[in-house]
Formats: sequence, structure tokens, C-alpha cells
Amino acid sequence: MNLKSKRNNNEIIHQNKKREAESTKISKNFVSHFENLPNEIIYEIFSYLNIYDIYYGFFNLKKRFENLYTHLNPYLRINISTMSKIKFDDYHQKIIIPNRQRISILRLSNPFTTDIIFSPPKIILKFIQLKTLILDKTDSTYLKNILKHMIHLPELSSLSINLIDFIKNSTEFYLQIFRLPKLKYCKLNFQIMDHLDISSTSTNIVSPIEHFVYEPLFPIESFENLLSFLPHLRHLSIHNIHDYRHRGTNFSPLRLKSFTNISLKLSSMNFNRLEEIIKNYFYYIEVLHITSCDDSEFLNAKRWERLIISFMPNLRIFNMNHTGLADKYHDVINQFNSSFWITKQWYFTHEHITKDNSQTRIFYSMNPYRRKCYTLDWQKSEQTCLDIKENNFRSVKHVFIDGKQVSKNYVDYFSNATELTINSFENESHISISTILNTIFPLKQITKITIAHCIFSFEQLLQLLCVLPNLHEIKYYLSFFIRVDLKLIKQNENFQHVSTQNKVKRLEILPEGCTIEQFQFILYLFPQLEYLHVGMGKVEIETFIPYLSSRPFVQTHPLFFLRIGQLRKKSIPQLNRLMKLNHLHDHYLIKIVYCDLYLWW
Repeated sequence: MNLKSKRNNNEIIHQNKKREAESTKISKNFVSHFENLPNEIIYEIFSYLNIYDIYYGFFNLKKRFENLYTHLNPYLRINISTMSKIKFDDYHQKIIIPNRQRISILRLSNPFTTDIIFSPPKIILKFIQLKTLILDKTDSTYLKNILKHMIHLPELSSLSINLIDFIKNSTEFYLQIFRLPKLKYCKLNFQIMDHLDISSTSTNIVSPIEHFVYEPLFPIESFENLLSFLPHLRHLSIHNIHDYRHRGTNFSPLRLKSFTNISLKLSSMNFNRLEEIIKNYFYYIEVLHITSCDDSEFLNAKRWERLIISFMPNLRIFNMNHTGLADKYHDVINQFNSSFWITKQWYFTHEHITKDNSQTRIFYSMNPYRRKCYTLDWQKSEQTCLDIKENNFRSVKHVFIDGKQVSKNYVDYFSNATELTINSFENESHISISTILNTIFPLKQITKITIAHCIFSFEQLLQLLCVLPNLHEIKYYLSFFIRVDLKLIKQNENFQHVSTQNKVKRLEILPEGCTIEQFQFILYLFPQLEYLHVGMGKVEIETFIPYLSSRPFVQTHPLFFLRIGQLRKKSIPQLNRLMKLNHLHDHYLIKIVYCDLYLWW
């Protein structure tokens, strides 16, 4: 090395040390100034942060900060969602394990974390202050192991379960939940392999549940027995109650004085069957939300009047949404303008939507200010017949777009929308998608988008990503790579902008096989991606496993969770052998649930 080169290196080392010293000085000054803040202000700062950020941001600075937080929050709220395996291990060891007895709220949103935190299953008994448990995206196998121990948790009053697989014996599963002695709130969402049949169960179980939310299919014949298990029920929400069997059921009257609020989304059920339920169980109902379709008897205003007067005398809020093809539609719905409805201040409106040369009518309660979701249909007929029209739906968070022809004159505005789902989009107006959407909601607010069941090219997606600066999640249920030249597209101006500016952290692409080249393309386009869900065929995954074992992307990309779907059941044994041969378990936590492969690192 010559003298000049050596002098340059010494200068670089000197400058680096100087910058490091200045940085240390600034850090110490910050800690010193922050330390002088009164406890009240520090409490205020802590209130905006979760325990994870507080721990890594403050606990290592001064013991005082840890003591302040402990004094402020004797009970911890833990929310584990998107996190790498390395960070989780540290979080688990330093925060969760030492504080099991202090945790009052625990939310797990990862198929692996439930197994780790509750291993062995009886360790859940150490969570003696646990009041709220949310298990999101967990699997039924491990849930069964810990569920039998939950009955001994002295404070558990709220339980939410969202499974990634099937429940095989749903009846026993429900009975285990109904046995939980302190449970007041319960929300369940999963698929069942057998028909729920608690009607055949002979038991004396009485659950303390007051608020029950049920999202899977629910047979109408089990309605009476469900209520018999829940004598303290106040609020019931069933997202898909059906009458697929179409067999008569002899209901016995049951009046629960506390049962005042119900929301039902009906599937394959006519008005006669709903009427049976109302007559037998709804006497004390004060709030009724009904979503129905097809049967025009749901629009029989006189029949509703008789039901309400005789069997729901306490009803004060009545919301209905009905989709159908009734004849003489205006004559039918005008019955809802009588003095009975006006006196109660229950107002309704309807829309005509033309699709595939047929016209659908949607009749609904006129209270858009309460809606969280709204379907914006481009193909509304000019005969919308809206008596009162609200243009700014401030309560709407999720906008669905439907219809093949885009109108540039749509006047509705969703000022607080954060989520967009595009079900159908065929632009015949030649106006850019960004211009169209900007007239509907503030583009910078959108954090999640789903594109499904429509003609929507990759170039259109790039165009859309350019104007959604805060987008964090994409679900793309179309062929992502169809007619896309992976080399040529990188020269696209929109691609170059998106690949350096986007903030997307979660991406789901289904259904599609993904090659190694396409996988690398995804990582290049979304440099901040943390979670990826793709489909793969037998050929793709056999080449992909050796690629994963070499881990060439782990050092340079923040991705830490991979879900590979569409596996064929008969190929899973071969897949296991291939993973073992390539020592994949040395680098990843691995799960195969149903026909999906999960990897976490």
C-alpha cells in the first residue's frame, strides 16, 4: 500500500470515528433531555406505543422507564402480528415468558406463534390475568390441545378464533367453548367438515356468553338449541344462516329477556322460515339487521308490519338489505312508505343495477352513515329512484367496485375509506384508473387492495400502485404474470417508480404457479415485502425447495413469511422427503396445514 493510499485510509477511519463519537454524544444528550421529562408526559408517549416498541426503545436506556411503564400498566396487552422469527424469539423470551401472569390481552396472528407460546399446552394456565384471547390464523390441531385447559383460566371473558383449516368434529368443539365459565364474548370463523348438529346433543351445559358472532355456515334447525346453550345472550350475529336441507323443523317458543340485538345474513332461506324464527324467539328483540336475497316476500311490507306488531313489539331499529328480481317493483316497495314506517322513522330506498342483460334491484334501509362497507356499481341504471341521497359516506371504510363500464360522473365520495376491492373493471371511457378513483376517495388513505374476478392487467396494477403511496397489502386473485415479459417490464417507467417507492408488505397471488424467476421478480418489485402467499404446482415446488435451502434472498430482503398454496395432497409425502433432503428445517419453521405449506424465518 503506497503512502497516499494509507493516508486516505487513515482519514476515512478518523472521519468514521468522529461521526460515531458525535452520534453517541447526540444519543446521550437525547436520553438526558428525555429523562428530564415529567412522568405524565412519558405516560402520554407510552400510550401511543405498543409494548414491543416501548421495550426496545426505552427499557434498555434507563430502569426508570421500565418502572414507569410497569406502574402505568400492571396488565400487558400483547399483539403479535407481522414479525420475523428472530424478533419473535427475542420478544417471547424477554417480554412474554417473564410476564405471563401480567398479560390481560393476547392476540396471535401467525400459525406458528400459538404452538410456541402455549408449549406445552398446559402452560396457558400461567396466564392467570388473561381476559381477552384472539387466535387469528391458527390451526385446529394445536387449538384442541389448549382448549381443554382454557376452562381453568379464571379471567378469560373474550375469545376470538379464526382458523386456517377445518374443524372435523364441530359439535365437540362448540361444547368445549360453551363450558368456559367466564366467557362473555365469542367470535368464531372457520370451515367445518361436518354439518353443525348441536340439535342432537343432550347436555346441561349453560354458557355465560352474552355476545356471540358466528361466521361459518349455520343450519337453521340448530337455532333453537344454540339459544338453549346461551340463556344470557344479548347480541347474536350469524353471517351465513342457511336452510339447504329444506326440511321442516318444529321450533318451540323460547323468550330470552336479555336477547335484544340480532344480525342475520340469510342463505338459501325464504321468508317463511325466517318468520318461524321471529315468532318463536324475537319477542324482546330491539335491534334487527337482516340481509336476504331472491324471495320477494321479504318485500311484503304488510307482512312485516304484522310480524313486528305481534312478535317484536320492542323493535326500535330495523335494517334490511334485500337483493332480488321482483315484478312490479315500485308498487311493492311503495308499501314501505305507509304511516307505520314513517312513524317509526324507518326509511328505505332502492337501486337498479343492470348486469348481463338482466336487472337486479337492491332494497335497503336508508342509513348510509352507519355503513362500514359499500358496493359502488358502475352499471347502476338511470332509474336509481333514490329519494334521499348522501354523497359523502363518512363511515365507509371498505369500498367494493363492480360493473364493467366505468362512469366518469359518479358523485359518491368516501372520505374515510382505507380499503378497496375491485370485482369488475373494464374501462371504456379511456380515463386513467387513478383519475377515476381519485374522484371517489383520497388515494393516499388506501392501505389495502383486493383485485378479483375481473379483467385487470399487470400494467393497470402498476399504474394503480403509482398513486397509492401508503398501500401495505395486495390480494391479487388473477393471473399475475400472464403476458408479462419479466425483463422488458423492468424498463417500464411505472415499474421503476413503483419498485423504489412502494410500501407493500403483504402480497397474495392466487391462483397461480410461481417459478423461481417470478419469485425473484416479486422480491425486486416489492423490496419491503414481509409476507408472500403464492400458489405452486408440483414442478415449480420441486425446483423451489432446493432454492429455498440455499437462502440467497434472506440476507438482502426483509421477507420472512412464505405461504405456498395449491399443493396436491398426494404430493405432500414427497414434499416432506424433499425438504428433509435439503435440510430445510435447519433454516425455517415449517408447517403443512391442509394443502398449504407455511415457512417462517
